[in-house]
Amino acid sequence: MVNQKKHGYSRIVVTGATGFLGRHLMPILENRYGKDRVIGLSSKDYDLMDPVRHQQMFRELKPEVLVHLAAYSGGIGANRDYPADFFNRNILLTTYGFHFAAEFGVKKMIYPMGGCSYPARATSPIDESQMWDGYPQPESAGYSVAKKTGIVASASYRKQHGLNSVVVIPGNMYGEFDNFRENESHVVPAMIRRYYEAGLNGLSEITMWGSGTPVRDFVYAGDVAALFPYFIEEYDSSEPVNISSGTTTSIRELADIIKELTGFAGEIRWDTTKPDGQMVKIFSVEKLNSLGLSCPTQLREGLRKTIAWFAAHYAERTDGIRL
Repeated sequence: MVNQKKHGYSRIVVTGATGFLGRHLMPILENRYGKDRVIGLSSKDYDLMDPVRHQQMFRELKPEVLVHLAAYSGGIGANRDYPADFFNRNILLTTYGFHFAAEFGVKKMIYPMGGCSYPARATSPIDESQMWDGYPQPESAGYSVAKKTGIVASASYRKQHGLNSVVVIPGNMYGEFDNFRENESHVVPAMIRRYYEAGLNGLSEITMWGSGTPVRDFVYAGDVAALFPYFIEEYDSSEPVNISSGTTTSIRELADIIKELTGFAGEIRWDTTKPDGQMVKIFSVEKLNSLGLSCPTQLREGLRKTIAWFAAHYAERTDGIRL
């Protein structure tokens, strides 16, 4: 699948390396290219929203490959309350990343964005051609529109400056190192934490919002990370590519699997007075599959790994939250 002759990059820099996807990606890149060739950065190393510091990073580290994971992200509540912050910080991270990558002659740039940037009324399975067919969900539009500009930046800097950049769109990722913070986490980590804590506290019942009938696809973050070497070495286009599992799971089915794997013995009550949200949101993987790529980890196996990690790290902080 990947050309073994293209391992000659002397310096790969990963921004946002201590984030969710970054923690999955770093060992893969280090194993493939060598630990001495891969540099992982966090906001403690450089403030990449400051153009002087961003430029300094390129000048000091001289990356041949930039994997630009750095982003300002949060839960739906935070997105509703601070939309300007989410827009401003992510538009700066995107703008400076592409601009200085071109200025300093980066040979390859990988830029991930989220499926939330697709139009709110996109038709499932959502393929890449639907990206500009409407406005994203208003609640997170500050974030998602800022990230979406990476597609324009990729095409623009390729045309004017020859920057070889790739935009990838991971689906609904879950896995180890996810954000399990209350009121910030997505559905998988939120459910895992609720079941786990319900078991610890001896609860006999858990209430879930909605009917459980909406369907989603979920992709194990380790599978997403495993495909990055292909996009570094083989894919040379600004046309974005969805990275997801191509499977369909109802929220009710997800709840039942997590209940089983966490060993929760109580009941699930569905509060149908609460909204279900979008009933169907599935990402097309036709383009991904046409490249000979897939995300093979079955949901049950990925959830088992995620739950085991969460249980092992639950007590790392006094409030029981793994950051």
